[in-house]
Amino acid sequence: MMQRLKDIARRIKAEFDFYQRLQRHPDTPMLARALLWLAIGYVLMPFDLIPDFLPIIGQLDEVVIIPFLLYLALKLTPASVIAACRTETR
Repeated sequence: MMQRLKDIARRIKAEFDFYQRLQRHPDTPMLARALLWLAIGYVLMPFDLIPDFLPIIGQLDEVVIIPFLLYLALKLTPASVIAACRTETR
């Protein structure tokens, strides 16, 4: 069980490192960088756009909005930049 948690933590850290490298890469489009900053800002925002006291929707907004912003950022970024950042992460 502890090994599985360590593996999950390692993968999460690697993903954070990947997105950090993607943000800093000179060939990452500005719109993709802006979307990555929006995702970070949404995670760190002290309030929610959709309040958590609303049933289901309030709890799911982070689960939907943040992956959607990351997805859009990756779609806007050239595959060569993504591959370069992935190989640097490993």
